[in-house]
Amino acid sequence: MPKVVYVRPDGTQRAVDVAVGQSVMRAAVTNGVPGIVGECGGNLSCATCHVWVRDEFVAAVGEPRDLEDDLLDLAVDERRAGSRLGCQIAMTEDLDGLTVDIPPQEA
Repeated sequence: MPKVVYVRPDGTQRAVDVAVGQSVMRAAVTNGVPGIVGECGGNLSCATCHVWVRDEFVAAVGEPRDLEDDLLDLAVDERRAGSRLGCQIAMTEDLDGLTVDIPPQEA
């Protein structure tokens, strides 16, 4: 089962097993990872699952689609090249070890 590593602003890391097909947001919420709220339940209508994907995984997760791109502009924290909404990243075996930073304002 692939893992996602969530990194809090203080550097604390938490690795979570994620079923293939499950979103990075749903895995965080299900496992009580602080800073990932997922207020809309993954319906792409908020930005409370904003994460910064580490550089080495940016190409693998791909670019945000138009609606996600618009919502990222509304995120509380700064937008970076690796900014994504966790609800829009579906886990695959190829993403095993995916590391995402939780922005300070989200945490």
